[in-house]
Amino acid sequence: MDEKRKTIIINEIVTWKENRMLPEHYCDYLLALYTEGNSPESEPSKLKGTKKKFQKSTILPLLLIPIYVFFFYFTELSFDLQMGLGVVLIIIAMLTTYYFFRKGIQYQIALIISGLILLLTSTEVASHYMGENIFILYFILAVNCLLWIVTGKKLKLLYFMISGYLGLGVLTLSIFIQFLSSN
Repeated sequence: MDEKRKTIIINEIVTWKENRMLPEHYCDYLLALYTEGNSPESEPSKLKGTKKKFQKSTILPLLLIPIYVFFFYFTELSFDLQMGLGVVLIIIAMLTTYYFFRKGIQYQIALIISGLILLLTSTEVASHYMGENIFILYFILAVNCLLWIVTGKKLKLLYFMISGYLGLGVLTLSIFIQFLSSN
């Protein structure tokens, strides 16, 4: 049998065993049959393939968004306290992303949450300090979009690059419309 097909079949049997889709002794028999008596644990690189582990903990960073929204929009905290909380949430999200990346867990959700909280916090700061000058907000948004593009290119995440380019396009269009309406 072709080695590639055999590896695919062994991966499927291991998945069935882990998810208890077949009784364990059936899976053990099939694994012994297809590995020719060698245990599949002896070849972890062939079994794992390129799939990243998905764990329930990858959903936990999603809790940061309701926390952020609650403290920023439903409480009467001072601006300094809100910004401190925003920085703490950004740090937590980025550390979670780094931890997931190092452990081989799917880190994309945590990375998206990090980018979103960074965007929300930075625009909140820009809107607080901009007064009549809207170009501070435009600058902060452009920096966020450029950060998304760089992150997308570095980590080879197409959706981050697309988001960054679309954001820059919408921002450019908005500046152009603002310029036309002021004349």
